[in-house]
Amino acid sequence: MKPRIHPESRPVVFRDRAADVAFLTRSTADSARTIQWEDGNTYPLIDVETSSASHPFSTGTSRVMDTAGRVQRFERRYGSSAATRRG
Repeated sequence: MKPRIHPESRPVVFRDRAADVAFLTRSTADSARTIQWEDGNTYPLIDVETSSASHPFSTGTSRVMDTAGRVQRFERRYGSSAATRRG
C-alpha cells in the first residue's frame, strides 16, 4: 500500500436524526461539531437523515408498492398489445 494516499480513519459519532439514535464507528468523514460520548471522550459528530435504525428496509416497515395498479394504468394508456409486442 502506498503511504500518505489514503485518508485518515478515526472514531466518529453518527447521529440518526429520524430515529434519535447515535452510534460510534470509524470513518474518514470529519466535522467541526463534536459530542461527548459515553466513554467520556469527545468525537466528531455527523448528523444523518437515515441509518439502519430508521430506514424502512431495516426496520421492516417498508411499503408494498401497488404494481398491479401500475400495470393496469400502463395498459389503459398504451393498450395491452404494447406489453405483448416487447416479448
